[in-house]
Amino acid sequence: MSIKERVFKKESLDRYLSEDRKFNKTLSAKDLISMGIGAVIGTGIFILPGTVAALHSGPAITISFVIAALVCSTAAMCYAEFSSALPIAGSAYSFGNVVFGEIVGWFLGWALILEYMLSVAAVSTGFSAYFNSLLAGLGIHLPKAITGPFDPANGTFINLPAVLIVLFIAYVLSRGLRTSMTINSIFVIIKIAIIILFLLVGMFYVKPANWDPFMPFGTKGVLVGAAQVFFAYLGFDVVASSAAEVKEPAKNMPRGIIGTLAICTLLYILVSIVLTGMISYTKLNVADPVSFALYAVKQNWVAGIISVSALAGMFTMMVTMVYSSSRLIYSIGRDGLLPKFLGQINEKTKTPEKSMLIVTLIIALTGGFFSLNQLTNLVNIGTLLAFMFVSLGVLPLRKRKDIPNKDGFKVPFYPVLPIISAILCAVMLAQLSLETWTAAFVWFAIGMVIYFSYGIKHSKINE
Repeated sequence: MSIKERVFKKESLDRYLSEDRKFNKTLSAKDLISMGIGAVIGTGIFILPGTVAALHSGPAITISFVIAALVCSTAAMCYAEFSSALPIAGSAYSFGNVVFGEIVGWFLGWALILEYMLSVAAVSTGFSAYFNSLLAGLGIHLPKAITGPFDPANGTFINLPAVLIVLFIAYVLSRGLRTSMTINSIFVIIKIAIIILFLLVGMFYVKPANWDPFMPFGTKGVLVGAAQVFFAYLGFDVVASSAAEVKEPAKNMPRGIIGTLAICTLLYILVSIVLTGMISYTKLNVADPVSFALYAVKQNWVAGIISVSALAGMFTMMVTMVYSSSRLIYSIGRDGLLPKFLGQINEKTKTPEKSMLIVTLIIALTGGFFSLNQLTNLVNIGTLLAFMFVSLGVLPLRKRKDIPNKDGFKVPFYPVLPIISAILCAVMLAQLSLETWTAAFVWFAIGMVIYFSYGIKHSKINE
């Protein structure tokens, strides 16, 4: 077998299904939607509608969100078909292994490691900042030395709140999926309740005159705004990583993925309508536009509650991403491309505890000791590459007679829609900076070194 034939050898779906039977199938469509909303709706819902309206779209920010959702929905439908046909852990990593071959699967898995872990580490530092601000409001001030990244020159050595919240989330997840999903759902409900509170209060201060002109920056501004808010939807793909733990995946996976996108789009549009109606879009280029608008109409008490929603939003996002990271690392360890102990499942809790431990340590140390402001754009590259390959993967998936999907979801307008989805993802990738691409190249080069020096030798495909 040549090296080309070896690296493009495809994984067996039957082996994946056999390995993943060790998981408990406990998740319903409602759990998946809760998980998806937890990942997609974060603090951005109180920031993006204001800043993008001020700089690019004006009140037509609502149209920008609809366009971005339509773009994202093409990839969402491709994920739904894959998750329905391949109810296995590992999301795009495992999908790539089955339909493209091992090296493509590894490439996608390495991209997703970047997306999941870096996004949690970055959000943990944001959670720390909000938490410290909340404590300060109560008259409690933590020592400066434990509230920032390792920077002795400025008096900070570790961001302890960022480390502790990651450790707490890992502890909750280690108690079993049912417990962690219950806690996640409670925080999602709190978050949505606060969004609804803003909508109910804000609607009484809407002035239709603030929507005129509706498209001050023209059609181009609306499209630029759509490109900006597209990244607000990234995160729904983590739902696919839970496929091995879902009851009736052929039905519930599509409902979870598409339901997440529909609900999140509705919430983003409603917040945009009320926000731009409360105050002129020209005044919304501030760090906290929703709070700014509420203070402007003398509703200070609601503005204060928004900070609680921010903490809830970041908490649910981290729960979902830590969960997905552990399932991704489990999947790669299951295949032998990383040390095999990472692919083990605890018989008592039915969770991959060892992969959870490694994920937790990496995220906690990264969030606790490093400043991540310059690295967050790398999250977008990892996500969009996964979107693009999953979209293209629908084409060979449909041709596989050994992968039945009679009663499951299928992307409409095949093969046109999957191809359009891949092209749209490529267009979004082209918007990212050269600096971001350079950093990504270094990351993927490291990944290839690990694959050819370790993974290819220890892969279970060799067996």
